[in-house]
Amino acid sequence: MKVHISELKDHVGQSVTVSGWLYQKRSSGKIKFAVLRDGTGYLQGVLAKGEAADSALDDFERLTQESSFSMTGPVREDKRAPGGFEMTVKELTVIQVAGEYPIGPKEHGPGFLMDNRHLWLRSSRQHAIMRVRNEIVMAIRQFFYERDFVLIDTPILTGAIGETASTLFETQYFDLGKAYLAQTGQLYVEAGAMAHGRVYCFGPTFRAEKSKTRKHLNEFWMLEPEVAFNDSNANMQLQEDLVCYIMDWVLRKCRTELAALSRDVSKLEAVKAPFPRISYDEAITRLQKAGMTISWGNDFGAPDEEKLMEEYERPLFVYNWPTECKAFYMKRNPERPDVVLCDDLLGPEGYGELIGGSQREDDHDLLLERIREQKLPEESYAWYLDLRKYGSVPHAGFGLGLERVVGWICGLEHVRETIPFARTIGRLYP
Repeated sequence: MKVHISELKDHVGQSVTVSGWLYQKRSSGKIKFAVLRDGTGYLQGVLAKGEAADSALDDFERLTQESSFSMTGPVREDKRAPGGFEMTVKELTVIQVAGEYPIGPKEHGPGFLMDNRHLWLRSSRQHAIMRVRNEIVMAIRQFFYERDFVLIDTPILTGAIGETASTLFETQYFDLGKAYLAQTGQLYVEAGAMAHGRVYCFGPTFRAEKSKTRKHLNEFWMLEPEVAFNDSNANMQLQEDLVCYIMDWVLRKCRTELAALSRDVSKLEAVKAPFPRISYDEAITRLQKAGMTISWGNDFGAPDEEKLMEEYERPLFVYNWPTECKAFYMKRNPERPDVVLCDDLLGPEGYGELIGGSQREDDHDLLLERIREQKLPEESYAWYLDLRKYGSVPHAGFGLGLERVVGWICGLEHVRETIPFARTIGRLYP
């Protein structure tokens, strides 16, 4: 019977076959040990003369790191063994003997590891990170499914600019002129919200930022919900509910992976509702009193975010930002047009902005005014303006950067480890 390592708890005392790759091997006298990984866990196989077939003992000697093979034998529980189970190997079959593996136990620089990312993904640390990422994605999808949101898949090729023109990747689109890789799916999910009320998109987005910080990628995954009839306060509440849901999910599902990453889970357990909220005005006052050189109207840099978060162990909402430093589609505060009804959710431990959200401008003429102020091509936004002609309502949404959240929850130093194959200003390989 062929099984995966994750299923061994149901097969204790039975003879099964497990297939995978050699993680490590060693010999102790007449007994040999082969640790196999199959993507779901690790299993130590024990080969002893007289119990294992002679061919199995011979094939054991041929195994090199990352060689693929199968081993068959009875399984027993053993808390001391890698993965908590051990197999008395009767038969061992080599599938392929691997060449000399480039990634050894010695220290390797990040450039070398990223050049070999296709292999580095097999390491125990990267394996744990990808498992946590998978669970975060599952939590996000389940959160919105439980709340009756409809998934709207938005186009990657678009003629409309969602953020700033300076961060666009351009491409020629047949005879229709320039197209752009989508910076956001938001404009399209706004259309979806007018059809379904509560919607979200979740997919890759692209920003041509020439940034080399540890928090930036040029291709990343973004979650973008949009809700008809929500205002800015309801929008922040939805963000808080989502982050708490993700954290509870990961703490239930990923204890093993978090331990492998040496993550201090007490910091994650401290993430509980309600999240504190302060206005942009108050944030600027605090930063200036703390000796930061920021002025009103400026966006926050990483040092500003870190200084602001020093007293918080939970994420912090900073709301009502200056109109001029935010996107054209954000609704200006009717009582104070120099600020928009928006928020940034800042993560603790120096992880910066996790979410950016806003109430959208629902007035046709005010939105058109903003489009013209920013000299955007009106013809590209005709359909977007239509949403304000036919049953416009207050609505709000946000964007959550998946990789930022993965980095925060896993406690990673650099965002390049949060995605299977990172795309940065200096990397397009592998």
